[in-house]
Parts: sequence; structure tokens; C-alpha cells
Amino acid sequence: MSKALPEGPLAFVHGDDDFAVAQRARQIYHGWCEAEGGEDNEIIESHSANAGDAVKALGRLHESIDTLPFFGGGKVVWFKDCNFLGDDRTAKANDVSSGLVDLAAKLKTFDWAGVRLVLSGAKADKRKTFYKTVSKLGHTEEFAALSVDDKEWQAKAEQLIGAKLKALKKKPDYRAVTELAHMVGPDTRALASECEKLSIYVGDRTEITSEDVRAIVSQGKLAKAFALGDAVGERNLPKVLRRLDEDLWAAKTDRKKSVIGLLAGLVSKVRSLLFARELLDAGWVKPARNYPQFKSQLDNLPADAFADDRRISPLGLHPYVLFSATNQARNYSRGELIRALDLLMQCNRRLVSSSLDESFVLQQALTQILIREAEAA
Repeated sequence: MSKALPEGPLAFVHGDDDFAVAQRARQIYHGWCEAEGGEDNEIIESHSANAGDAVKALGRLHESIDTLPFFGGGKVVWFKDCNFLGDDRTAKANDVSSGLVDLAAKLKTFDWAGVRLVLSGAKADKRKTFYKTVSKLGHTEEFAALSVDDKEWQAKAEQLIGAKLKALKKKPDYRAVTELAHMVGPDTRALASECEKLSIYVGDRTEITSEDVRAIVSQGKLAKAFALGDAVGERNLPKVLRRLDEDLWAAKTDRKKSVIGLLAGLVSKVRSLLFARELLDAGWVKPARNYPQFKSQLDNLPADAFADDRRISPLGLHPYVLFSATNQARNYSRGELIRALDLLMQCNRRLVSSSLDESFVLQQALTQILIREAEAA
């Protein structure tokens, strides 16, 4: 992270991306310590299990900023990992709430000569007096966690990967960045960790390729969830059967997963491929090498050209899902995808109404979907 240090004496870093918050707060703290050159700098661990712990942490903060530096020079205090600035049970406790109001009042009149304070923690409640006071008095930064519900999470993840690898003096090609984001998912801590693993893996080599990513990067939950569908999109039968075995085994050991759930995921995947195939055939979009290029095409599509019901409109899909499907849809014809949906419907009926082995039924359906007419002959 290469942001400039705040100029004032008070910095407040918060958000639900705890990894990014901790990184930024650490950068500010160490940067200020170096600038002040004092010896009395202090880190107060403020994460609290209950209201009593929170009140004690606030007391230590009051004592710390009131204590003049023993060795002279400036003093930097980091009130670290505060988890009672939101609207949870601890934050709502009377002693904690009044303690934060008192702290806000103190900061308004505090003599900052020789003292700097870094506050960091979970996402704060912006309606409360404490947040309003601190945001007016000092520098505030918020870091929101990446979420699969955010249609731009892939682009944000790729930006993070690019910045991290650049700091590590590595030059990834775009496919490597895209594949890394897709494999890890919306998890900034895991993305940063995998970037460091990649840097170590390639050693003195500057370039990082998609082959390096596939060789060393660990798949996140999101990638595992979409692995079977992606193998179908690639029309890679051996890979599909391997992924299917893994998912069927997971369905036996995880109550949250089921064979019908796997089938629903496959229907959703084929549906997205069919939407993408229709867009390609109509000339609405063209395959793109990277997500930003594709997203710009999608933004230019006239909304009135599609159904208002987003369930039957390609615009109802997540943009990155459609981007991935567009690149994979070239592996199928429109007729093959319509036939695939019919085969999956038949598969569903057989799973529900017959006593046949579930793995056999799914394997048979997927084999019929992926095999080409020439290969079958």
C-alpha cells in the first residue's frame, strides 16, 4: 500500500475489510513513528470481548494520550483493532456509548502538540457522535470488503493484485491477474497471500504467467463452487468428470451441498452460456481478452432491447459471469446448448423418480452434453 501519510495528528481507519484496515493503519503508525523520531510510541490492543473490556481499553487510551513523552520528541499512539464503534451489543452498552461520547468531547479540545493518534477497527456507525467528531477533526479512510454481490468485485480484485505484484517487483500478464482473481475470489487477505506465494515461486524471474498461477495458487471457495461449471464451459470431458467426482464426494460429507444443488448449478451455467451465445450470434458483443473491455461493451447495450424480467435477460446476469460465459460459449452452438438444457431437465427427472446411481445419471448427462457429434460417431 503506497498511499501518502495523513498530515494531521489524527487518523481514523475503519471498515469491514479487516486486512486492508490493518495494513493501512500499520503504514500510518510506522510512518508517523519514523517522522516523529520519539521513543514513547504505544500500541493499545482494543479488541474487546465485552463492555467491560471496551471501557478498560478506552481508559488506557485516555491515559496514553495524556502522558507526555518521557524521552522528549513526539509520541504516536495506535488504538488498534477497535470492534465497538458499530451498532453491536458491546457498542450499545451504556458505559461504552458514554465512554465514546466522552472521548469525542476530549478530542475536540485536546492539545495535539507532540501527540499523534491512529484509530483503527471494524466498520463504524456513521450516525454516532464519535464518528462525526473524528471525521471532522482528522483524516478518515474506509475500506469495504470485496463481496461476490458487488458486480465490480473482479475488477477491484484485479487492481489489488496488480498493485501488490508491482510492489513485489513482478510483472504479471493480464491472463495471470484475471485467473488469480477468479481462483481466489473476493478475499483481500487471501489475494495478498497468494501474490506473495507467486513471487516466491517464480524467484528471480520478473514475469508471472497464468501457468504459474495454476501451478501454485490455492483455490478459494468461490473457485471451487464454479469449477464444475467452468469445466463444462471449456467442454473438457476429463476435467468435468474429475470435478464431478470431487463435488459428489463433497455432497456426501457436507450437509449444505446436494446432488440436486449440483444440477441446479449446471443449469445456471448452461443458461449463461446460452445467453452469451445469443449475444455473440446477434453481434451485440464480441469476445474480449479482459473484463474491462467486455464490461464496456455490456454498458453500451440498449436496455430496451431485452426483456424487463431479469430472469430471462442476459442483463440479469452478473457481468463477470457473462464475460466468462462469452469466452466459453464459442465451444458450443446454440442448438447444442438448448439440447444441453433438455438433457439436464431429463437428468433431474431421473434423479427424482428413479433409483439409479446419482453419479451415473449425472455422468451420463454431462457426457452427452460435452461429446461432439463427430466424436460420438
